[in-house]
Amino acid sequence: MWVRVHMCPCVDRISARQNRSFSPAVQPAQKEMSCQLLFLLLVIGACLSPAEGQAAYDQLPDLYKKGVDLALEQIKSHSSIRHHFFFFKTLSKSNIESGFSVNYIYHNFYLKPTKCSKDTVNPNPKKCPFRNDRPLIDCAVCYKTHSGRVESDPKPYLNCVHKPALTEDTKAKREEHWNKMAYSSGGTTLLGSTGEN
Repeated sequence: MWVRVHMCPCVDRISARQNRSFSPAVQPAQKEMSCQLLFLLLVIGACLSPAEGQAAYDQLPDLYKKGVDLALEQIKSHSSIRHHFFFFKTLSKSNIESGFSVNYIYHNFYLKPTKCSKDTVNPNPKKCPFRNDRPLIDCAVCYKTHSGRVESDPKPYLNCVHKPALTEDTKAKREEHWNKMAYSSGGTTLLGSTGEN
């Protein structure tokens, strides 16, 4: 006779439904493995929730949020885009403060599609889960701000591409545009700036 060890109650329910009985020597090990797998799946699901993306957006400084908002407006304006997107994560960012409340911003980030249509009014991250069957959009934005507002001169640069279509040439053009903007400000270039990764 052996003692049943309850490591994970969900395994007992699953095995009862499937009408399986485990041998006494194997049952605890299988339960432990099933519990670990279940825990891993829950952790992964939590990491990919839109609320996490929204939390990442909420933690961005306001100067960077403005660039994300510009990119989201641009994405939404394309007729081929059918779903709403949320900010997913920052890849790199730089900020050159040139004085008199003027900043030059560079921000490279991912947008991720949700299951909500792009016409959804006030999309809620809890009601619009991320889709994992569509590619991320890789965006790079460069713009000038004065007293926290995006300036129209020089015109903000926005470049958003589905991640699979992102090429080294596109990356080089983004860097070139940022370097021109940073140079015209009298500031350092991307290679000389200490930006945050």
